[in-house]
Amino acid sequence: MTRITLLDGGMGQELVRRAGDRPTPLWSTQVMIDHPGLVQKVHADYFAAGATIATTNTYAIHRDRLVRAGIADRFEALHAAALAEAAAARAAHGSGKIAGSIGPLAASYRPDIHPPHAEAMPLYAEVARLLAPGTDLLICETVASLAHARAALDGVLTAGLPVWLALTLDDEDGTKLRSGESVADALPIARDGAAALLANCSAPEAMPAALDIFATGGLPYGAYANGFTRITKEFLADSPTVDALSARRDMGPDIYAGHVMDWVARGATIVGGCCETGPAHIAEIARRLRETGHEITADLGAPRQEPA
Repeated sequence: MTRITLLDGGMGQELVRRAGDRPTPLWSTQVMIDHPGLVQKVHADYFAAGATIATTNTYAIHRDRLVRAGIADRFEALHAAALAEAAAARAAHGSGKIAGSIGPLAASYRPDIHPPHAEAMPLYAEVARLLAPGTDLLICETVASLAHARAALDGVLTAGLPVWLALTLDDEDGTKLRSGESVADALPIARDGAAALLANCSAPEAMPAALDIFATGGLPYGAYANGFTRITKEFLADSPTVDALSARRDMGPDIYAGHVMDWVARGATIVGGCCETGPAHIAEIARRLRETGHEITADLGAPRQEPA
């Protein structure tokens, strides 16, 4: 059948849940500081569940966030700590690849406050250079606008590794980005350097419309959705943080894996989970992929294989 690259599931929300601590604006970064070794354990559990990619706990390690928390001097050290925990988990597992996560500047889901290109591009490049020595690829995650996509790609490509571009969608209309811009308009940007095009951190129901557009783009593509209640425009207008969101009760491993198998039927070759998915979700996806004859691989963007 098809060779499928299986990503891990959510890291930040999983860390917050396991730590049992009250969420802070530093989110998963604070958990990593307060609970050394917990990130490695989460990576290990995802590998054991069947994931072939470990995504580093670096999504929220940006200078702007650390400055607000008064720990800007720990920027490099925090990236190094996250890389070390991922590397230790992979070494113990004996296989797999490491993807360096690069989240949005300023805030998630807020393209209106993303910095201008000239400011954003070097900041993304700086993070990419820190992650590159310990990773096999880099993922620009939760990309909410065309301007964000251009700045992130221009910056991250300077590190010389394969780059996956992961777009976050309007939960009510998967043909649009969070910015309201067309997903189709992101295709030429992605083709200008990205090794794969993904949709992430959006409702599972929004993914099919985006995947059908991705299928025309000429790149390997896929999706990894969140298990949050719908992120509405009214919610975003209130300058929220992720801890204000609640988990859906109808998105357990069985139902989520059903969505993923639909994405695979639409040509997705890179799948996994985002916020509010955990090792049980990845294990169920792995089970269904194998049950239906697919090969789970660590290939960095396996192309679609049509039946002979």
